Amino acid sequence: MALLRYGCPTSTTWRVLEQPWHSGGSSHGHELKCKPLIYVSSWRRARGLPMTDTTPCSITTRRHSVTVKASSPTSSSSSSSAIADSEGFQVTAVPTKPVEGQKTGTSGLRKKVKVFMQSNYLSNWIQALFNSLPPEDYKGGLLVLGGDGRYFNKEAAQIIIKIAAGNGVGKILVGRDGLMSTPAVSAVIRKHKANGGFIMSASHNPGGPENDWGIKFNYSSGQPAPESITDKIYGNTLSISAIKMANISDVDLSRLGVTKFGSFTVEVVDPVSDYMELLQSVFDFELIKTFITRPDFRFKFDAMHAITGAYAKPIFVDQLGANSDSISNGIPLEDFGNGHPDPNLTYAKELVTIMYSVDAPDFGAASDGDGDRNMILGKSFFVTPSDSVAMIAANAQETIPYFKNGPKGLARSMPTSGALDLVAKKLNLPFFEVPTGWKFFGNLMDAGKLSICGEESFGTGSDHIREKDGIWAVLAWISIIAYKNKDKKVGEKLASVADIAKEHWATYGRNFFSRYDYEECELEGANKMVEHLRGLISNIKTGEKYGNYTIQFADDFAYTDSVDGSVALKQGIRFVFTDGSRIIFRLSGTGSAGATIRLYVEQYEPDVSKHDMDAQTALKPLIDVALSISKLKEYTGREKPTVIT
Repeated sequence: MALLRYGCPTSTTWRVLEQPWHSGGSSHGHELKCKPLIYVSSWRRARGLPMTDTTPCSITTRRHSVTVKASSPTSSSSSSSAIADSEGFQVTAVPTKPVEGQKTGTSGLRKKVKVFMQSNYLSNWIQALFNSLPPEDYKGGLLVLGGDGRYFNKEAAQIIIKIAAGNGVGKILVGRDGLMSTPAVSAVIRKHKANGGFIMSASHNPGGPENDWGIKFNYSSGQPAPESITDKIYGNTLSISAIKMANISDVDLSRLGVTKFGSFTVEVVDPVSDYMELLQSVFDFELIKTFITRPDFRFKFDAMHAITGAYAKPIFVDQLGANSDSISNGIPLEDFGNGHPDPNLTYAKELVTIMYSVDAPDFGAASDGDGDRNMILGKSFFVTPSDSVAMIAANAQETIPYFKNGPKGLARSMPTSGALDLVAKKLNLPFFEVPTGWKFFGNLMDAGKLSICGEESFGTGSDHIREKDGIWAVLAWISIIAYKNKDKKVGEKLASVADIAKEHWATYGRNFFSRYDYEECELEGANKMVEHLRGLISNIKTGEKYGNYTIQFADDFAYTDSVDGSVALKQGIRFVFTDGSRIIFRLSGTGSAGATIRLYVEQYEPDVSKHDMDAQTALKPLIDVALSISKLKEYTGREKPTVIT
């Protein structure tokens, strides 16, 4: 055991002992080596605190456990006041005032990094969250903290830890270096029976000083907080006046171990191990390993320099035996390598080019910023997310041990194609259509009604956790391919991704589907377009003709939760035609600037001879109708979409 008492009147850096070691000296003591830990200047600036600290702190280390006692940093605001002493650290009420624009979208609060770095912007939201929760949901309790590794996560993690301590949280489990994928956070919450967890991510949005940052809270079953909570958070951001901030030093997040501040504990954990353990209980890793190591099978996983880079090698290479060159862009970077970590045909262009080359691997996949989305590719073949979840569901019982007794039920978001509906009907399973947002699946899972679900926005998952799960979807697809080829000898033709998809279409029919994204539109024009569409559907009549399509009904989708009776209104404008074709318009809540208009078009085709048509060719008449009735170009000035899926 060693004790260091340290304080420097001009330093902006806290220093924490490494493991003590001998460097010569007498028997009366040892020389102790220290290293810089975390620069706290950005945190001080965000708190309005002076850039120097004359307060000494005591730091005790014994193996991997650190006990820290620190006095309160001096606030630049004379109105700050100590409100509590908690066995070794002081809690200060830091004065603040409401800031605009803190209403959460479908997946938390997302803004530009520079917005979050404004004084108290992040702190206000975190404190508003604690003000919105019943005390029994966090006082003395356990919370999880992780993120996708993007710029500002390290500073944000220290702020969140201090406010959690100030509000009486008992313990925080945080991923090493602040890293933990969104699916892994959900898994850790569930395994450790935590009260909830914070996820620092703007998902598939770009990262870096000029780009996006985000925060969301997941509840005790690992699911995103329901609207009843997010609405309260927003309400509290409008009236907040003080932030409960613990006056404790920053925690070394680079080193596994426990740090104690009186009654408050921070444990830095391996972000992979609990998640890996869960996946091993879901899938047949031996089946996958036997197949993935065949000399006649090759695959490529693109981590897009995002969080799954921290998981790809331990899972695919170390556990399943894949070659290390199967992983591309596998190092998480704060700016995602100056890329856009959205696994679609536009932003995952590097992988798409590889998979459509002459010497393409047999299977390709990518995941997004926080690891909850996925894209699936075969040789010169793209599987739409709507088809992917349907094909996984159709094959789950025989290929994935977790579903050996069959799925409990299936569900999709409203804009997702009806391919999954057809699987549910054939398998005689309960089926649910919900609004966009993974939180709407959680109640159904908790009630035992739902096993497999998905969204057309590249999200697929099951009730093993309460988030969509990119690596889960990749392993599900490899499981299906491995099972289909388990009796094939090396050198025999393997059933491909395209073969599996075409076999599925032959059984169920094909739902041609496409999504047009118009990103960062002027908000005024986007809202006017939506008002125009709402006016249109209010007067539309069954039997009206639009081109070659006849209206069955049109509405603004509303959803009543069958478990708790909660109601979600205005979830997307639908035009449904008598042949089953659909046109849907939504304003997305996942961007950080302007408005993203999403246009979805779907057409069912039972004729096998037409299944090989290009989707854009098959859907062109319907797309033309959609652009005409919406007057999208007139309202937004956009000639073409940013992304076509």
